[in-house]
Amino acid sequence: MSATPATPVALITGSAKRIGAAIARALHADGYDLALHYRGSGEAMAALAAELEAARPGSTLTLQADLAEFDRLPELIAQTVGRYGRLDALVNNASGFAPTPIGSATPAQWDALFASNARAPFFLAQAAAPHLKAARGAIVNLVDIYAERPLRDHSLYCMAKAALVMATRALALELAPDVRVNAVAPGAILWPEAEGAKDEAAKAAMLARTPLGRTGSAEEIAEAVRWLLREARYTTGQVLRVDGGRLLGG
Repeated sequence: MSATPATPVALITGSAKRIGAAIARALHADGYDLALHYRGSGEAMAALAAELEAARPGSTLTLQADLAEFDRLPELIAQTVGRYGRLDALVNNASGFAPTPIGSATPAQWDALFASNARAPFFLAQAAAPHLKAARGAIVNLVDIYAERPLRDHSLYCMAKAALVMATRALALELAPDVRVNAVAPGAILWPEAEGAKDEAAKAAMLARTPLGRTGSAEEIAEAVRWLLREARYTTGQVLRVDGGRLLGG
C-alpha cells in the first residue's frame, strides 16, 4: 500500500479580496491547504475562509498582520508551519499602491510602498526558505508591468516593484536547486480602489493599447500563479506577463 501524498500548503499574503482571494480559491481547488494573510479586511477574510472551509473543513488558517511590522514576517511563517507542519508555496501578493508625484513624494510614502512591495516579500522568503527547501517548494511574487515601464506619477511604486523583480531573480539564484522563484506581472486586471483610481477616459485609453482589447480577470492571474507553483518545474527566475499584450505596442 502506497503512502497518501501529503497535502501541500501555501501562504498567500493579501488574500482577503481581489486577486489574492482568486489565488486562494484556485490553490484551494487544486488541493492546497492555505494560510491566508490579511491586514484590515477582516469581514472579507472571514467570508472567504468560511467559503473554503465549507468545501474542505480544516483547510484554512487566517493570519492578521501589518507587513510593515518586521517582526510579524517570520511569525507568519512560524504560525503556518506550526499549524500544518510544512510549507510548499509562498505567494507574495500583498501590495500597496498610491500616487507619488515628483515634488510631493515623502520618505513616509517611500517607506510604506517599499515595505509592502519589496521588503516584506524578501524577508518572508528568507524566513520561509528552510521550509520551502525541505518541501522542494516554490515562491511566486506578484509584480507589475510597471516595474519595467514606469507609470506617470507613481515613481515609488514602480521602483518598489522593480526591486521585487530583482529579488525574484536573486532569490531564484540563491535558493536553487531546491526552491523555484518566479513572478507574475499583471496588466489591466482590476482597476485600483479609492486613491489612485483611474477615470473612465484613462481606462479606455489603456485598453486601446492592449492587443487583446479587454481587461484580464483575477482568475487568469490566479491560474498563472497556480501553473508556476505546480507545473512549471523547469522554470525559475522568470517574470510571466499576464497583460493581454499590453507592453507590445509601446
